[in-house]
Amino acid sequence: AAATKNKVKGSQGQFPLTQNVTVVEGGTANLTCRVDQNDNTSLQWSNPAQQTLYFDDKKALRDNRIELVRASWHELSISVSDVSLSDEGQYTCSLFTMPVKTSKAFLTVLGVPEKPQISGFTSPVMEGERMQLTCKTSGSKPAADIRWFKNDKEIKDVKYLKEEDATRRTFTVSSTLDFRADRSEDGVVVSCRVDHESLNSTPQIAMQVLEIHYTPSVKIISSSSWPEEGQSIVLTCESKGKPLPEPVLWTKDGGELPDPERMVVNGRDLRISFLNKTDNGTYRCEATNPIGQNSTEYVLIVHDVSNTLLPTTVIPSLTTATVTTTVALTTSTATSATAISTRDPNALAGQTGPDHALIGGIVAVVVFVTLCSIILLGRYLARHKGTYLTNEAKGAEDAPDADTAIINAEGSQVNAEEKKEYFI
Repeated sequence: AAATKNKVKGSQGQFPLTQNVTVVEGGTANLTCRVDQNDNTSLQWSNPAQQTLYFDDKKALRDNRIELVRASWHELSISVSDVSLSDEGQYTCSLFTMPVKTSKAFLTVLGVPEKPQISGFTSPVMEGERMQLTCKTSGSKPAADIRWFKNDKEIKDVKYLKEEDATRRTFTVSSTLDFRADRSEDGVVVSCRVDHESLNSTPQIAMQVLEIHYTPSVKIISSSSWPEEGQSIVLTCESKGKPLPEPVLWTKDGGELPDPERMVVNGRDLRISFLNKTDNGTYRCEATNPIGQNSTEYVLIVHDVSNTLLPTTVIPSLTTATVTTTVALTTSTATSATAISTRDPNALAGQTGPDHALIGGIVAVVVFVTLCSIILLGRYLARHKGTYLTNEAKGAEDAPDADTAIINAEGSQVNAEEKKEYFI
């Protein structure tokens, strides 16, 4: 009776316990059924087709993929290896009490997406052309997620398409990236990333490096901002393009370089030695590749050699005050001209402008000569007037008496006044 009572009491607590299982296709699924209290009652696992797999520790279905893991009164565990999508479904653990008690365990099999492929890319692509890249992956269950990146920067608002495969168990997923080719994207890595729960947080990635061809861009860099006579200058033609334009073409004023001995082209550099005023002009650099051509120009102005001591050398007879003033004025003018020209050495205005130091010297010479002329003329006039008055006074000394002398003297004063007025 006690045994019966325990049996009855035990049968009330006999409930099989199972858990749902998720496994990746090709992996191994472990199905476990536990009973906390069991009085020697048998346990059984059956598949979704209600075929018995194991009854206690006895194998009932001939399938080499199914093996016994553990069998006791409290547990029956089996494993299914190399799981396929067709193995998915509801498995049943049965405890043969009166009545039979069961517990369900659902086996979910994940379809692993195939490695994605990028299609639609042609190399090279011309700048401005429209590009449509499509990334596709099949075999995912549930449907995989596709994301696009350009150099690790995600691209949003991309078309997404999901289709069922022929087996109606898995999906083929595709996504299309639509954009226009730009030179800034040459060499950019475009990647298609497939995320899926079967991949254990390690996405599958397909990559494509963009190759975009574009017309050259050209820029001229000068080695000197203030080229002077006798110096050398190097003009560098920086050209970028895909394919790289090589070589570049240098011309002057629309024609060939006039002096090949002094004007030497080395790669992208044009070197002009012993500059002189004949080198003034417009130099053009032209770069060409199979896509097109481009050019830019540089206006060369050769300046006179700087010399602020020129006025002192030309006029050594100037006084100290005059020299100081002239030199200061000339220096200020030359410095100002230099500063203005330095801002824009390529300015078209004033290409052959006169040297300001030379102009200052000439002005100083003219002023000095004028002053000397005025002084000499003044001295001459003063000397002439004095002589005339002296001669008139001598005429009074020859008079026979004093009255006549006074009269002659007065007459001479009158005449002198008249003559003075005339000369003045």
